[in-house]
Amino acid sequence: MINQQQKRSLVFGQGPLSIEDIVAIAKGHSDATLSNDTDFTQRIDAGVAFLDKLLAEDGVIYGVTTGYGDSVTRAVPLPLVNELPLHLTRFHGCGLGDVFSKEQGRAILATRLNSLAQGYSGVSWDMLSLLKEYLNHDVVPVIPQEGSVGASGDLTPLSYVAGALVGERDVYFKGEVANSGEVMKSLNLSPLTLRPKEGLAIMNGTAVMTALACLAFSRAEYLVKLATRLTSLSSLGLMGNSHHFDDILFSVKPHAGQQQVAAWIRDDLNYHTHPRNADRLQDRYSIRCAPHIIGVLADTLPWLRQLIENELNSANDNPIIDGIGEHVLHGGHFYGGHIAMAMDTLKTAVANLADLADRQIASLVDSKFNNGLPSNLSNGDPQRQYINHGFKAVQIGASAYTAEALKLTMPASVFSRSTECHNQDKVSMGTIAARDALRVIQLTEQVLASTLLAAIQALRIRQERDELALDSLAHGLLEMYHDITGYFPNLDEDRPLERTLRDTVDAIQQQKWKLYE
Repeated sequence: MINQQQKRSLVFGQGPLSIEDIVAIAKGHSDATLSNDTDFTQRIDAGVAFLDKLLAEDGVIYGVTTGYGDSVTRAVPLPLVNELPLHLTRFHGCGLGDVFSKEQGRAILATRLNSLAQGYSGVSWDMLSLLKEYLNHDVVPVIPQEGSVGASGDLTPLSYVAGALVGERDVYFKGEVANSGEVMKSLNLSPLTLRPKEGLAIMNGTAVMTALACLAFSRAEYLVKLATRLTSLSSLGLMGNSHHFDDILFSVKPHAGQQQVAAWIRDDLNYHTHPRNADRLQDRYSIRCAPHIIGVLADTLPWLRQLIENELNSANDNPIIDGIGEHVLHGGHFYGGHIAMAMDTLKTAVANLADLADRQIASLVDSKFNNGLPSNLSNGDPQRQYINHGFKAVQIGASAYTAEALKLTMPASVFSRSTECHNQDKVSMGTIAARDALRVIQLTEQVLASTLLAAIQALRIRQERDELALDSLAHGLLEMYHDITGYFPNLDEDRPLERTLRDTVDAIQQQKWKLYE
């Protein structure tokens, strides 16, 4: 976490939030505040008052005076109404699998707070305030990743948020896992006593999948630029033909993202002042068609942003409580179909970047295709070439990561399962799609890290042979080259590269290199 004085404040209930807002609060770069806007405060107050009025009049409200899901036909006696939400949090405490990271947990908290702050969930100020305090004190629920079908929202994972608010589940706090009740006591915070609608309100929504989608989008957006820079480096390493990225050429196929990728590569290569011709009239597709491949993701991102941010700024609850108009509206806003489609689309486009980079490293290490570079980019004494194998295993690893990424592109959204006594008979699988997307992104980052080191090694060899003048390259590309060669010495003798690869993946995930600003 960064110093409190350096943080900006993110206001919930004031207006729409962006993907970048959620990423900033997930990384601890923002703290949370609640709006004091009159319209916002009126919506929250009216929702609470309206529910109290209905309960006093013995009104029938789903999940308040009825059982949940298929149990909707079972009326709950008024003396038990106040206990019902606590039972909801408890019987959903059955998640399995790995747990979400602290960063992912913060994104989930912020995303759910933003939905509740739309003012149509009938929740109290106590709940909103405690969610805010959790973010600001960096108290993060420990949430298992598995168990959500994406409708009725992320019930099981979000039950761990609800359970933490009432003091019954574990949280991350100060580098340790502790009981939330004990942590709240140490911070002079009071565990939440759930009002009749509040268990359902915090659990019956798309916060987990949407939070993961925000994080996935941010990483994918960076990969567009990194794959572009990697193509520039690979083209130089292979002594490729820079005319493949000509601005006139790309003017006749006007996909904006594709054109931008080509323009970035032209700038990297200083194309107009240092055009390069290859021995081959046409480079292989993994170089020549790279703008067309990367451009698919670049051109898809604006549409994905619209889907994700619409979901982020929605009241994705059921029932919707219109306190001012005094309506209880039963529907299906917990359904995560838009996020499922966004993540299924994103992971396919990202996996194509892994496939592209895998083909680029395959060309770089293969002396049949790499235009005179040593086999496997091993840059040592020729008398020792018989025992040195350079990037051979790194390329095998890249192929393995790529295969796994491609395997995971099967769309999760088509695997709906009827569940919960056929009440939830068509579900989104949005959370599985989002988790898949993050895994595909991780694997793709590993492929790009592998190929990036190989391309840097290729440029080092070209430069040593006087086959490439570094001062002919754009400043940004040259700066990145020097940064990587600073921690990645010449591979002249075989050595383990795991640590270097992990450091490079970390740099990618931290978006260390400021590309094409």
